[in-house]
Amino acid sequence: MKKLIYIVVVIAILGAVGFKLMSNKEQMAANAAVAGIKSDAIPVAVTAVKTARLDKSFTAQGNFAPIQSLTLLSETQGQIQKVLKRKGDRVKAGELLLQVESNTMAADLATAQTNAEKAKRDLERFENLAAGDAITKRQLEDARLAAKSTQGQLVAARQRLTKTRITAPISGEINEIYVEVGSYLGTATKLYDIVNVDKLKLKVKVSESEVLLVQKGAKVKVKADAGSGQEYEGVVTAIAAQADPTLKFDVEVEVKNTTNNNLRAGMYGTAFFEAAEQRDALLLPREAIVGSIQNPSVYVVKDGKATMRQVRVGTVTQDQVEILEGVQPEDQVVRSGQINLREGMNVTVLK
Repeated sequence: MKKLIYIVVVIAILGAVGFKLMSNKEQMAANAAVAGIKSDAIPVAVTAVKTARLDKSFTAQGNFAPIQSLTLLSETQGQIQKVLKRKGDRVKAGELLLQVESNTMAADLATAQTNAEKAKRDLERFENLAAGDAITKRQLEDARLAAKSTQGQLVAARQRLTKTRITAPISGEINEIYVEVGSYLGTATKLYDIVNVDKLKLKVKVSESEVLLVQKGAKVKVKADAGSGQEYEGVVTAIAAQADPTLKFDVEVEVKNTTNNNLRAGMYGTAFFEAAEQRDALLLPREAIVGSIQNPSVYVVKDGKATMRQVRVGTVTQDQVEILEGVQPEDQVVRSGQINLREGMNVTVLK
């Protein structure tokens, strides 16, 4: 009896699964039919191929970098006695930043100075004796060597004492400080990060067609993306001689900052490169291009159908592409909706 019940249950389950699969198949067929109906006329927006003046002016984005920046390292040893400049302070080149304990260095200088003076007096005495043949040439030479050696030791002692007064090597703003009063310095201890943003470099990348329009020394309009629309005048100071792996060329534009240094290193900026050359050309919006600029094509609409055509492009600007071959003036080219298109599909032109 139980065996019979199990068989009935299994048959019922198999029947339910079969019914579900049949329902899914019918639903998929219905969906496909609906999709087929929709594909009969894909809605697209079109634009006509127009002859217009081709403006080769272009923009490029990048980041502002400081004209000068450095990490100041210690050249002496000893304990810091005074910290005169801190993070956020503006400094001028040569201005005192830190004072390191100098008693030992001062004592070394006094000793070196004494030794140098004694060696100098000894040399003068030996030269007088040598004039009367009272000493040998070897003794005179030793006296001269001692005078030179002690003079070198004196110069070195003065430099060591001078280095206990740590000064700013460049003008700028202290971006970071790494030491405090009481810190013990060793050689090459990190002290400060100093950044000069009185001038900045906007580093941008341009294409191979755009780099031919850039000239060193040319004036460029620059805006900071985070600014209030204020415009700055920049000058092209460097153009890369070689492209990077993405076939882009580095261009540096130097920009003078405002009095209160509104521009900051690391901000995004936009440079506008104006090109004087203009000429008539067949133009299409960049969004009409299917595929890459290296292998471009477009969909042309004629008699309610979309036909793909390979095209050859010329100059490419920020929002337009020059078409050299593949389309004719007044051809209706799909501007948007290409993602759903295939060769020969019916289309409906959106008004």
